[in-house]
Amino acid sequence: MPSFLEISPEKLSRLIGTPSAPVLIDVRTDEDFEADPRLLPGSRRRSHEDVDSWAGEKINGPVVIICQKGKKLSHGVAAYLRTGGTAAEVLEGGFEAWKATALPLMPTSQMPKRDAQGRTVWVTRSRPKIDRIACPWLIRRFIDPGAVFLFVAPGEVVAVAERFGATPFDVDDVFWSHRGELCTFDVMIEEFALAMAPLLHLATIVRGADTARPDLAPEVAGLLAASLGLSRMFNDDLQQLEAGMTLYDAFYRWCRDATGETHDWPAGKKGN
Repeated sequence: MPSFLEISPEKLSRLIGTPSAPVLIDVRTDEDFEADPRLLPGSRRRSHEDVDSWAGEKINGPVVIICQKGKKLSHGVAAYLRTGGTAAEVLEGGFEAWKATALPLMPTSQMPKRDAQGRTVWVTRSRPKIDRIACPWLIRRFIDPGAVFLFVAPGEVVAVAERFGATPFDVDDVFWSHRGELCTFDVMIEEFALAMAPLLHLATIVRGADTARPDLAPEVAGLLAASLGLSRMFNDDLQQLEAGMTLYDAFYRWCRDATGETHDWPAGKKGN
């Protein structure tokens, strides 16, 4: 049972992918990381050796520190962060405990390079609707919470990517795009090894809405209608993205927790 300074893999797994997820920092040694260069979804690497130089950085929200076995490195870093007022816990059992539970781990080989502020930068076509909102949601909730998204004229996506070191997505002839019947959202789930049941369910709905396949799931029509409605509500693509984050948060939680729940009207009469 974890102490009050620790969080169990099971509890943490329920937080990842939600707006209330903690900041995840992997402080494994280079040797341990090279032996298994994968990361918990949404986590990033920092070195315990220079924690004194980054512990004072502003961190939004609570933090969970991850080392190989949840012992001295993570407890030391978490304690260091707490001296600066950051709420910091340790993943109970560390990376090894997470791996033993068969929870998802992302291959770092597919992770785009980060900018000077430690963020991945992505670029796609302006006026996003379905895939180009779903993919940023997936990236921010499961891959890089601090990711930056550039929305530009369709003909300029690749040139902007090259000039600004951004990763292009959901355009023709790039790695992160449609493949056969799969949309870009499907491809990202596959490449980042995030094939969890709720995300796969959501991917089916996204694919149906993005590729005009209402037969794939009853919820396709609802997602399409909500997406088109959002595109009419916002002229600013970044404002639309922020609104879309809430939409996909809701669809994800439905896929994860509420598919068996129904709502009936009229309500039962008093006394029945």
